[in-house]
Amino acid sequence: MAASSLTAARALLLSPLGPVARAGDNANPVRVSFEFFPPKTDKAEESLWEAVRRLEPLNPEFVSVTYGAGGSTRERTHRTVQRMLTETTLKPAAHLTCVEASRDEVDEVIESYKAIGVNHIVALRGDPPGASGIGGAYQPRADGYANATELTAAIGRVGGFDVTVGAYPERHPESPSIDHDIDVLKAKVDAGATRAISQFFFDIDAFLRYRDRIRAAGIEIPLLPGIMPVSNFNGLVRMSASCGASVPAWLATHFDGLDDDPETRKLLAASIAAETCARLQEEGFSDFHFYTLNRADLVYAICRVLGVRETKAAT
Repeated sequence: MAASSLTAARALLLSPLGPVARAGDNANPVRVSFEFFPPKTDKAEESLWEAVRRLEPLNPEFVSVTYGAGGSTRERTHRTVQRMLTETTLKPAAHLTCVEASRDEVDEVIESYKAIGVNHIVALRGDPPGASGIGGAYQPRADGYANATELTAAIGRVGGFDVTVGAYPERHPESPSIDHDIDVLKAKVDAGATRAISQFFFDIDAFLRYRDRIRAAGIEIPLLPGIMPVSNFNGLVRMSASCGASVPAWLATHFDGLDDDPETRKLLAASIAAETCARLQEEGFSDFHFYTLNRADLVYAICRVLGVRETKAAT
């Protein structure tokens, strides 16, 4: 190692600053992407587009728009994606699931996205509709695609799409093991997946172990950490229970006693997410996907910490 590199490494080790303070000066530039969900009401529509306009100047690599359980938001997802294409500079990626739909119906959606100029699909099996919902028992339709691997292959047959799939660093709730999860991810890559986004997580070491294991298994597509800055701890516990993400004891301690203090909860949520991203940046990650919950304030602040700045308009 060159003397200059040794000096830089020693300075880093002796620095009183933590990963957050170092993040903006990290030589590894950060790229971001954002997830939104289609609104159900006029008020929610207004909130969504406020968030979109706030985050658009950060020039994300792409933005994804979710697809409700059982395809329940199919039309609203399509409408939101189309508006993004016509009214913004964003590059939308449309979520697509195979729950409660025939193969012909899914193929029709794929073709419709291609027709309006969408070239990126997030292919997910999807959650069961109705009372079972997220984490519930899944039964594929006899005339439908059984899982995300088959859906990814179907998108590939149409052609012309970048295909993103999900990854589960702490095991999918329906999977018997992490090894099985990795086999499933490998199958999705073999079917044409070009990128994976992780389920949200708070155990950084578990995520890094997962990264190491998929690389050892020969999976080389980009793995984007999925970051969810959640200020509603009770809601977080419910979401985590359904999707298999662990909630560390230290996280519960941070939020304890703050049920009636939303401003402090927001500060904590931003701080925890920023620390997670900054640590992962120092582990070599440069792409981060934020589950925005259609709110921009926390995500915008975290992007600032990571050195992401608004793109200045040409004059």
